[in-house]
Amino acid sequence: QAHLEESGGGLVQPGGSLRLSCRPSGITDELYLLGWYRQTPGKEREMVALIRVAGNINYSNAVQGRFKISRDNTDNTIYLQMNYVKPEDTAVYYCYVPTGTQTYWGRGLQVTVSS
Repeated sequence: QAHLEESGGGLVQPGGSLRLSCRPSGITDELYLLGWYRQTPGKEREMVALIRVAGNINYSNAVQGRFKISRDNTDNTIYLQMNYVKPEDTAVYYCYVPTGTQTYWGRGLQVTVSS
């Protein structure tokens, strides 16, 4: 069954680093866009970073310059390298992969930034 396999997340101190990964599995549609969103209680899910298979990358203003998204073109695994994290980066992070027929979301990874 098609799904997104996420890994990473956890507790990190302010100023530290963390890496999330997401591997699409069983998705037969052609992929053109992959990315990460995040959500905190009581707020809407917000875009963090998007990467197109063609290479274009977009970041939210909140993470620009601190986070880096990348993609392994052998299996479309994407990574989110989170550097200089702040307490306001605390959220559940979701992998996001839309296709021409369906939108896939990961189960979510808790990231907590705290000393």
